[in-house]
Amino acid sequence: MSLYSTALSGLNAGSIALAVTSNNITNVKTAGYNRQVISLDQAAYGNGVQVGNIERQYNKYVTQQFNSANSANSGLVAYHNQISQIDSLLADSESSLAVQIQGYFAALQTLGSAPADPATRQGVIGSAQNLSAQFRSMDNYLSDMQDGVNGEVKNQVTQINNISKQIADLNREISLAKAKTGEAPNAMLDQRDLLVSELSQRVDVKVTVQDSGTYNVSFSNGLSLVSGFDSNKLEAVQSNEDPTRTTVGYRDGGGNLIHVKESTIKSGELGGILQFRSETLDSAQNRLGQLAVGMGMAINKQHEAGVDLNGNPGTPMFSVGDPQSYSNAKNTSTSYLTGTFTDGTEVGINDYDIAYSSATGYTVTNKQTGENVGTFPVGSPTLSFGGMTLTMNGTPADGDKFLVKPVSNAARDFDSLITDPVNIAAGDASGSGAGDNRNALAMYKLQSTAIIKGGSTANQAYASLVNEVGNKTNIIKVNQTTQQTLSEQLLAVQQSESGVNLDEEATNLLRFQQYYQASARIVDTASSVMDTILGLRS
Repeated sequence: MSLYSTALSGLNAGSIALAVTSNNITNVKTAGYNRQVISLDQAAYGNGVQVGNIERQYNKYVTQQFNSANSANSGLVAYHNQISQIDSLLADSESSLAVQIQGYFAALQTLGSAPADPATRQGVIGSAQNLSAQFRSMDNYLSDMQDGVNGEVKNQVTQINNISKQIADLNREISLAKAKTGEAPNAMLDQRDLLVSELSQRVDVKVTVQDSGTYNVSFSNGLSLVSGFDSNKLEAVQSNEDPTRTTVGYRDGGGNLIHVKESTIKSGELGGILQFRSETLDSAQNRLGQLAVGMGMAINKQHEAGVDLNGNPGTPMFSVGDPQSYSNAKNTSTSYLTGTFTDGTEVGINDYDIAYSSATGYTVTNKQTGENVGTFPVGSPTLSFGGMTLTMNGTPADGDKFLVKPVSNAARDFDSLITDPVNIAAGDASGSGAGDNRNALAMYKLQSTAIIKGGSTANQAYASLVNEVGNKTNIIKVNQTTQQTLSEQLLAVQQSESGVNLDEEATNLLRFQQYYQASARIVDTASSVMDTILGLRS
């Protein structure tokens, strides 16, 4: 056994141990860094010490739990950031639609007191214009949010693709590094795990580690994002059902484009934004549209039952948007649906799927509840349900599908039609002269009449919308706070094992410094012994 070589092995081990400790200290604030630990083994034949492995303190199970919790938290944060905007819009006491509704009916009440007064009549026109402008303003805000969701879907898809490619590239680099050195490249492993963590913030993912150490990453019912050295791209595509919506597409191994079901993307920022759109944004816009249809049709019907100052029958006071329908992009015919509302009290907030079969005709399904609304035989010129009548234009082909969104754009097209005070039909058709106020009072009474499906007044329907969004906002906030706490707890567990503790590293630094210095003393001793031996020989 060589005293000199034994001492040198100690110096080498001490130097590497100091380097590892120093690396831990300098990376204490580095995102994704996992603390490294050196293992020392007795050298072969007991001749000194040899450095074993420099291992990352990495717990796969805890990391997966943290990534899953972080993905759920990111989704709730994205959801809350969006829904809180609608909550603020609806709850604004100064510009609230409730204020305009009350103002409009107050103007009708004043008209009933002085039906021939030009100023009173002008007040009704002004309040009607304010009401319609508020409907359109709120709908424009919600429509802008729809556009914003479409843009965010595109952004998230781009980010997911970029991260997936980086993970696949690191899979390749890690494999090459292992083949060359036989050792795990810890820095690359940290980078890959950090990328997986970043990806989980975008979308819920599952990681499978292969025998070779490469990562396979999948999402949404097993669709692969990363497979070994290859990454599969997502695409932001126009929905086949609704051309106004951007959704997520996936290219399979055969190059076929699959539209991913949005309900299967449950967490991450992408999941949060998609759930916000389907659960809250669509509902809010539809409820607003339902209110516009219910109010507009009820007021128009009553106004048309009266007469104006010239004795002429009343005309519609408000315009209301027609039901919207879309032909599925995969349809083989060019047929399409158009529609009109027939009964505002029967118009709901849900959308409808219509499937055509040459054998059974038209099958109508409530899109949100899955309920079968009804069937219509082959050759039916019109389809009447839900307070509206739809007309088929052209001849549908077997298997054609259509989406009907009755109220999604109703508030957008809500407008005041009467500009001349003389044309306000305040009088009853059987009344006498300009002083008749019976129709004005009848229109005022609509304020306390159930004109919205479900038996609600206009004020009650709007209050229900405000409460629904407010309650949902609070629920999302509470869930997000709880999820944030869980994420922080899991991060603490992960960091307790993988994070750098400066106090511990400072202790290691002193310990390995002493170890190195002691090994250096052995070298000095070995040199002295050698000098003595050489001196004896001389």
